[in-house]
Amino acid sequence: MKFHYHPDTDSLYIHLNDDVSVESEEVAPNIVFDYDANGAVVGIDIDHASTVVNLENVEVMFPKLHTLVAA
Repeated sequence: MKFHYHPDTDSLYIHLNDDVSVESEEVAPNIVFDYDANGAVVGIDIDHASTVVNLENVEVMFPKLHTLVAA
């Protein structure tokens, strides 16, 4: 996952993966989901981001990951 903030346009793009977007849909004012050819969300575009999210503090939390070992 990658976050790209563009201060000149006050937009935040969240890349969920590297798949190509083929369709977009505005799901709420100033929030657009990008979809791949299979209909899966591949990115989120937030216009006027500074009015929607707190850009000063980004916190990422991951649960403990368990590794499965094949017998």
